[in-house]
Amino acid sequence: MSIIEKAVERLEQLQRASAAPVEEGERAAVREDSHAAIPTAAGASAFATQPVEVVRETAASSPEVFKPTQTAVPTSGGASNSGVRYVEIDLERLQSIGIVTPNAPRSLIGDEFRIIKRPLLRNVQGKGAAAINNANLIMITSSLPGEGKSFSSINLAISMAMELDHTVLLIDADVSRPSILNILGLPPKKGLMDVLTSDDVELGDVLLKTNIDKLTLLPAGTPHPRATELLASDAMNNLLAELAVRYSDRIVVFDSPPLLVTTESRVLATHMGQIVMVVESNKTTQAAVKQAISTIEACPVKLMLLNKALQAGSGAYGYGYGYGYGYGYGYGYGQSQKENV
Repeated sequence: MSIIEKAVERLEQLQRASAAPVEEGERAAVREDSHAAIPTAAGASAFATQPVEVVRETAASSPEVFKPTQTAVPTSGGASNSGVRYVEIDLERLQSIGIVTPNAPRSLIGDEFRIIKRPLLRNVQGKGAAAINNANLIMITSSLPGEGKSFSSINLAISMAMELDHTVLLIDADVSRPSILNILGLPPKKGLMDVLTSDDVELGDVLLKTNIDKLTLLPAGTPHPRATELLASDAMNNLLAELAVRYSDRIVVFDSPPLLVTTESRVLATHMGQIVMVVESNKTTQAAVKQAISTIEACPVKLMLLNKALQAGSGAYGYGYGYGYGYGYGYGYGQSQKENV
């Protein structure tokens, strides 16, 4: 082989040898390009996780959406969004001072008030001798202080609240000498007088829902020097009209002042469908009773409740019928002297 032929063969070998690294380099470049695409996929993956983070943020904020619902649930002693307040009455304490309480063992005083409330409920239900306007507005009063009207008002209201078909609103209308909250062991609160004197106070703002099912309280509220005029005002007339017709199943019991001491009760009496006059046995004179009854002639139904009456020779509770003005039922029951309100 000539030198030229050897040179050509050597050149071809060199060309083949140089071509192999180029192909390997191209394949390496392709592999590098393939790896270079991975960050793009990783970037897409990172982008894809972004909505997940957004979802987590939305989920984290979701408890705030439920907070209003949670705070709207009323708690004992607190207020709901509707403005109605809740109070807890010590039922054991009430029972110890001779007041009727739900779920308590059957008692003689409980039976007495079952009898006392029955004719009143018949009139409310339209089952009495004649139809009565505002029969669900019932005023409890007396001739003089200390005969037991507030004690009777509370017992009657709770006993009526134990009925299946009625709710009861107990109003402390003795605005000069309120006692309902005190007897129930509750502190003074805004009430009736505040509704009548302030445009910013609505009825629903001062109602007190109690732990006695179907019993709501309306306190007397802030004392006012012109209480008589307020009870005779158009605002009071509108309030009474609303109370009488707004809820067909609601009975409204008013603990009013004594008839012979103030004039507020006489003003209230003009709006009432039924009046129960508490008479203290062996103390209140017949003259005082007749004079008191003469001030409430306009009311169609008047019942007398003989308080602190004992059955002859037994010293036990008792009741009996008597006849007064209008419908005149006289019921008597005994109780200790501490309930002279």
